[in-house]
This record gives sequence, structure tokens and C-alpha cells, in this order.
Amino acid sequence: MEVKKDILWRVYLSFIAIVIMCIVVFGKAFYIQQVQGNHWRSMSDSLHQKIEEVQAERGTIYSEDGQMLSTSIPQFDVYIDFGADGLQEQNGKRFRDNIDSLSDCLSILFKDKSSNEYKQILQQGFNEGDRHFEFKKNISFRTYQQLKSFPLIRLGKNKSGFIMDDKTTRLNPYKLLAYRTIGLDRDNAQKIGLEQTYDSLLKGRSGRRLVRYIAGGASIPIEDYEIEPETGKDIVTTLDVFIQEVTENALMKMMVSNEATNGCAIVMETKSGKIKAIANLGRTESGNYTENFNYAINPSEPGSTFKLVTMISLLEDKKINLNSIVNLQGGKWDINGKTVFDSEQHGRNEVTVKQAFELSSNVGMAKMAYANYNSNPSLFINHLHSLRMDTLTGIDITGERKPVIHMPGSKLWSAISIPWMSFGYGIAVSPLQTLVLYNAVANNGKMMKPYLLNAVKDEGAVIKEFTPTVINEKICSDNTLQQLKVCLEGVCTDGTAKYLFKNSQYKVAGKTGTAKVSDGNSSYEDKIYQSSFAGFFPADNPQYTIVVVIKNKAHATKVYGAEVAGPVFKEISDRLYISFVKKADNQLKQIQKDSSVISYAGNKNDVEQVTGKLNINLGNIDARGDELIDVAANGSTIKANKRVVAVPSTMPQLKGMGLKDAINTCENLGLKVTVKGKGKVSNQSINVGQYISKGQVINIELNP
Repeated sequence: MEVKKDILWRVYLSFIAIVIMCIVVFGKAFYIQQVQGNHWRSMSDSLHQKIEEVQAERGTIYSEDGQMLSTSIPQFDVYIDFGADGLQEQNGKRFRDNIDSLSDCLSILFKDKSSNEYKQILQQGFNEGDRHFEFKKNISFRTYQQLKSFPLIRLGKNKSGFIMDDKTTRLNPYKLLAYRTIGLDRDNAQKIGLEQTYDSLLKGRSGRRLVRYIAGGASIPIEDYEIEPETGKDIVTTLDVFIQEVTENALMKMMVSNEATNGCAIVMETKSGKIKAIANLGRTESGNYTENFNYAINPSEPGSTFKLVTMISLLEDKKINLNSIVNLQGGKWDINGKTVFDSEQHGRNEVTVKQAFELSSNVGMAKMAYANYNSNPSLFINHLHSLRMDTLTGIDITGERKPVIHMPGSKLWSAISIPWMSFGYGIAVSPLQTLVLYNAVANNGKMMKPYLLNAVKDEGAVIKEFTPTVINEKICSDNTLQQLKVCLEGVCTDGTAKYLFKNSQYKVAGKTGTAKVSDGNSSYEDKIYQSSFAGFFPADNPQYTIVVVIKNKAHATKVYGAEVAGPVFKEISDRLYISFVKKADNQLKQIQKDSSVISYAGNKNDVEQVTGKLNINLGNIDARGDELIDVAANGSTIKANKRVVAVPSTMPQLKGMGLKDAINTCENLGLKVTVKGKGKVSNQSINVGQYISKGQVINIELNP
């Protein structure tokens, strides 16, 4: 009996201990849930939440004529969180009420599945409670906008479960056009071209947002916890799409026909240094051509186009004049154990310096350089330095490589360095450097820095403009310049390019070049020739300077500069002359010089004050004093009428207005104004009659 009591006592004691323990556990659970619940829930959230970076929208690259060269296109990936609280409320009542209409809309929008199929897909995902259901990928912004208006989705992501993950894709609308110059914006590789050079402007400033991670590693943005990214600035280049297309097509045509290895062509606006086009083409293993490398800023042996440097040196030092005589010895000259050959067999002996240049004689240049600079090579090298042939051009694009010019006393300097350098061998300069030099001659000796960026814009407003930069005010004397131009024109009328420009509508000044080249994969014995042509037109009033350099395949059928690079130059110059130069000349001739022909628009009070001082009677004008009037005069006939400014919410005509009146008109309409130039309004970025909205930016151009 005593044993039984002892056992029962122990059982009761254990039972009481267990009950007490259960009470403690349940009490603790209640305390954690009800009293400390908010604290532990916030801690849980913090473990599943993270601040992530939001990439800013990258700025757009424009051509000078307003065409998009590189831009970011928004795309969206659509996911569904079927476990979203708002979607699961009341056992999914919201989902059930909207699934039919939503399925109909999706079927009409995407046209890839029937309404029933979409309903089955959505129903299955809901039944399984998928927290990260991949619905659609890479949809366009327009599709995204339509999707947001659909039943259920328009309620927002917390109630619908639909999550739109936005991203951007970089697009070059013109594909190959100036592709290497414009460059690429790549996430996992180095950027190139303008995309790299102006990356700090284009990329903007990243934002931040708080996201919550759910099943499957997917993240959902938390509303009201976001710092908006700052969109990148837009840049406006100096490139012209039309000129670029003409340049690239002309280069491509010759590259294909001659099966060339690589080549480039650059067009520069003579007076400003703006690069209007830059084409780079290289042959791939499949035989196609693409912009695979920026050959324009890569040094190589220039060949005969470098003879211009030799002529500048000799003429500036007064060692020669154009009528000086030089013996070409039939096109062959032995010097210090080596032989200089002229590339074309002419059989000439005593000729003038001008004729030697026109014939592109290596012997002539080598003999003159050796006779005048061999005992003092530094004098010749100093000319190369003053002409900036030993330094970078400073163009605003990353990747320009330094030229290679050996100095007296260096390991690579020899007894034949001066004569070989005189006709472009034993040195390496880029096609762009050659272009800058020839442009300086065309521009009356003023050397301009080549540049590719016109302006930086923020939401359409210009925040910074870039203007032409002079890097050498005068490369040589006026007398030397005059003689150089005579020689360069002579090449195109009596020299190596005379057949190329025979019967041309305009005068061209330029120089052909043909050079054997070698690199790490080939030697001079492989007979790989580089053909080039550099020049400007019209010779009597230069508007454009062009350089074309093409590296031919081994043993190519055509190798001379006049038959490979020259035709590319001529095709480009012909198109530009017809499209711009001749057209501008014709327009200039059509402008009447009679100052009595006027057209003006302005505030009535202001106009009457001026005309009153001049004793000009405008007659009765049906307009208030603060309204605009148009005044037109032709000789003694004067007409004045009230100007109808605009139909409400549309853009009025600003042409002819002074700056003050134009700004008043635009600001009264709520427009933001940017101005370029001086004088009266000649152009406006928003067309007359186009609908406008407050805060919209309008660019106004003025001309005297």
C-alpha cells in the first residue's frame, strides 16, 4: 500500500510539472505573439528585405541633325505573386471576380493563346500559390501601358499580385552607321566610343529602393520606400546622318569590290573642325564587313600623303621654291646602301618641285629632304612637332593611339631615316592626324581641334555647348600656304589624280598616297599596299576636308591611291557638293541685295515707335498696342497686319519676331525657351499648329 502511494505521488508530481511547463510554454508563446509580435515581425522583415540599386535611364546620343544614334528602350518582365495578401483576401474573391475579364483582355493583347488557355494558366498558378510565376518577358513600353489598364492588374501589385520588373535595352537605330564611333554600352564588357567617353554624363545617377524577398528568391518592391534615379543627360554629336551614310556607302562599295582588309573615311567641316562622318570597316573571316575597330585613330605608315609635311618644312625654311629643279633619275635613287623607288614608272629626270609633288615622286622628296636636313635632322623633326604630327589630336573619343616618330640618336634612327620619313615610311600617324593637317592648309593655316560633341542636354534644354577650338593659329606663312595649295590643286589637275577629277564641277585640292605596309602578321615583301587620299573642296573656298585610307589584300588588283581611295573621296565630295555646297551657293545668289525689302514682326507699340521716328505711316491696324503685328515692305510699298498668334494649345508662328517678342509669346503659353544665335527668329523646334503643353521646351534659332 505504501508502495502504491509512493508511485501515485510521483505520477501526480510529474503531471503537475508537465501542466506547469505547458502553461509556461503557452504563456510565453502568447507573450511573444501578442506583446512582442511587432518587434519580431519587424526583425523577420529586416532579414528578408534589402536595399537594392535602381539603374537610371541612360541618356540618348543624337546626331547634329536631330536623329537618334543610340538610345535606351524600356522593356518589362511580368511576374505574378499568387500569394499576395490582396489576392488571397476572402479566399481569393478578387481573383475569381476578375479572372474571366482579365483572360479575355490578355488573349486580345498578346494574340498567342485563347481566353480559356489564359484562364487555365492563371487558375493553376493561383491554386498552387506560386509566389514567383513568370508570366511574360521583354514586353514593350506600349504593351506595358495597356497591361496596366486591365482588370485586376489596374488595382496595383499588392491586390493583383502582378509585378512589373522594368529594365532598359540599348539600341542603335542605324545599326552599322558610325557604330564604332557611337560605341556600345555593355553591362559585362568595356564600353567603347562615345558611350565610353561620355559615360559619366549618359549614365545619370542610380536610385535605391527597398524590396522584400519571397519564395523562389524573387523580390517585390515596397511602396513608399524608393529614391528615384536621375536620368542621364543627352548628348548631341557633330555627326550628320546623311553625310555618315554617304561616307559609309562609298567606303563599303570600294572595300567590297577590291576585297580590302580594312579602311576608314573621315569628313571634317573645314572651318570648325567638326567631324561630320567617320566610317571604319574591317573584313571578317566570313568575308563580310563591319565596324570592328576604329582605324581612324590607329597609326600606320601614311605613305605619300605625308609629303605635305616635307613640303611645308622645305618651303617654310626657304630651302626650295616651286620652280626649283630636282633630278628624279628616272624614278630610282641609291642612298646609303638602300634604293628609293617611285611607285609609278614615269621615266622623268629633271623636273620642278611642283611637278615632283604632282607626280608623287619618292625620289624627289627623299633627295630634297636628305640634302637639306641630313646634317641637321632636328630641324626637320621640329617641323613635325610644330605641325603636331608627334602628338594626339585630342579628339573627344577614348582610344586614340599615339603616333610613332623616331628621334635622332634613338636605336631605330639610321642614315636613311630622313629620306624615308620624307615620303611617309618609317613613321606611323593616324588618318585623323593627316586629316587635321590637310584641314589646316584648307583653313588658311589655322589648325582646328577635331571634335564630336556639340552639346549636352537635360530634358531637351541645352546645359552646355561646345565650340570650335584652335590648336595652332598658323601652321606656316601665307606664302607657304599659297604654294601648298597650288601643289595640291596641281595633283588633281596635272598629277596622279588628274583623271579622277577630270571635268569635275568643282576644284579639288588633295594628295594621293600609295604605301607598302607591314605589321606583326606581314612584311613589305607580302606586297600589301595601303591606298590613301586626303584633300579638301571646293579648293577656292573649302567647306569640307576628307581623308580616305584603305588597306588592301596581298597582291590586290588595284593598289594606287588614285584608283582605290580617290574614288571614295570623289563619291563623297560629289554628293556633298550637290547636297550642300552648290545648294548653298544657289540660295545665296537668290537673296536680293535691296535693303528696302524687309519682313518683321513685333509688338504694335514698339513698331509704331520706330516707324514714327522714320516718318513711316503704317495706317490703321486692327490690333491693341500690346498685340503683335507683321510688317512687310518692298520698295515704297508697306503693309502691316495684326498677327494671329495661335489657336489655343497650339504652337504659333515665331518666324520674323525679335527675341523679346518671341520669348513673351512662348512664356505666355507656358513654354520653356532656349535660344541660339542673334537677330530675328529664323527657326523653331516646335512646328506651327502643333499641340503644346505647359513646361514643354522649345528651341529658337536666330539669324540676322
